[in-house]
Amino acid sequence: MAKKEAVATVKVTQTGSPIRRTNDQRATLIGLGLNKMHKTVELKDTPEVRGMIRKVAHMVSVEG
Repeated sequence: MAKKEAVATVKVTQTGSPIRRTNDQRATLIGLGLNKMHKTVELKDTPEVRGMIRKVAHMVSVEG
């Protein structure tokens, strides 16, 4: 049997408003599970998630 390894996660908190942002940035926030100010979600630390975070870095804060 293979041992399960601990999955690395990141906590992402929405700190900026999507008002007056482009539609793709709004969709990226929704894809990350963020839709309200100061909401925090814990996501797997994958290259895809990191790319999404990079796209909206000006509207989120990241821990871990």
